[in-house]
Amino acid sequence: MADFDDHDHTGPSDSGASLTYPMQCSALRKNGFVMLKGRPCKIVEMSTSKTGKHGHAKVHMVGIDIFSNKKYEDICPSTHNMDVPNVKREDYQLTDISDDSYVTLMSDGGDIREDLKVPDGDLGNQLRSDFDNGKDLLCTVLKSCGEECIIAIKTNTALDK
Repeated sequence: MADFDDHDHTGPSDSGASLTYPMQCSALRKNGFVMLKGRPCKIVEMSTSKTGKHGHAKVHMVGIDIFSNKKYEDICPSTHNMDVPNVKREDYQLTDISDDSYVTLMSDGGDIREDLKVPDGDLGNQLRSDFDNGKDLLCTVLKSCGEECIIAIKTNTALDK
């Protein structure tokens, strides 16, 4: 179920254009997002080095993939543009976890979605354990470049009586 803007009739083959936008390398900041090796990453380290008398300053970036937590590095002249992913965060209320590890999430508007799995690792274990203990949980879902995953959970305090 893909969402396309009504006025944009380019279809799926061209949809990559709106997933990222260009930004000059020197304008990127730590904790911001950038595409490294084709993956949406959060910048965790940045350093700028001067080169020879005719060279450009180079920016060395280290980023962590926002979905896989893999580390990526890249070096880019500070005057060049790099792609920055459009990243959207949304909180959903967790209503159920299925036997095959899919979560049932409800948006603020009451829409239900069942297309995301429990995340791997500690976060997934915490989510299951808190859910089994009857806690009301909010799951933060990060969406970028056509991918989505749960990146954080928190206890839903809005429902406390």
